[in-house]
Amino acid sequence: MRSQRSDDNRKELTRLLGEVAAAEGTQQTAIPGVSVTRQSYPSERHSILYKPAIVIVGQGSKRGYVGGDVYRYDAHNCLVLAVPLPAECEVDASSEEPLLVAAVALEPAMVSEMLLEIDEPTPPSGPVPRGISSVPLDDELCEAAVRLLKCARSPRDSRVLGRQVVREVVYRVLCGEQGGALRALANRDEHFTPIARVLRDIHADYARPLSVEELAKRAAMSPSMFHHYFKLVTASSPLQYLKRVRLDQARALMAHEGCNASTAATRVGYESASQFSREFRRLFGASPVEEAARLRARVEGAPT
Repeated sequence: MRSQRSDDNRKELTRLLGEVAAAEGTQQTAIPGVSVTRQSYPSERHSILYKPAIVIVGQGSKRGYVGGDVYRYDAHNCLVLAVPLPAECEVDASSEEPLLVAAVALEPAMVSEMLLEIDEPTPPSGPVPRGISSVPLDDELCEAAVRLLKCARSPRDSRVLGRQVVREVVYRVLCGEQGGALRALANRDEHFTPIARVLRDIHADYARPLSVEELAKRAAMSPSMFHHYFKLVTASSPLQYLKRVRLDQARALMAHEGCNASTAATRVGYESASQFSREFRRLFGASPVEEAARLRARVEGAPT
């Protein structure tokens, strides 16, 4: 049974999010790395690319689909993403009860620094964690999120206190059951950390031809070992992941920069326009032209 404290915390979180996320869509707050979102309509299941973040929902709900698993995040469950992950997502929201979300971008350097300050023995290594988790939003984390949103209402508070409150939110995640993947990343887990490093490389260099052998070499693993641990962390094979990143980037180029399909395909590393169109339709269920038009027609800045 939830306590009165828990109910009060969640009501205050929802109230503050409604105040800070006053406009439809996603906006950056005055606190670096902290954004808020309001979405007043439901979204059917669609492809997205999650970025490393702590995602806290005050109202409405979202479901993320990764590798056959479902991750629900709502007013009672937060989402923690240690690495960028291609996924699918759907949103429950309405004009009467819009989705209200706060997202705190994760900085690996901050996570590592905080673990050093915590200065506790590293627990015995267990299974390699997946880079995404959805767990109950406990009172300590909810209260830290409330303080973060109160800070975000004032430019001066954001400038002077913002980073400290972000650190508190990250600290609460690290200390809770949500923190497994973050601790593995910061503790330089022998399997998780090399995969996370390769994921960053893929996002920085996705337009260049990249083979599994080359990526495995960057991770200092054999190709078979690399493939195994890559799939444990991302629920995807390396080549499937690379394809998803390229197609997501191409979709963004067409929707936001006005590129045509041929130009977008070339910029993300495709040599064959027909292969690009075929794989794009298979993933998004529409041709590149149709999908770009659909995205441009959506409310600008609405969450994806």
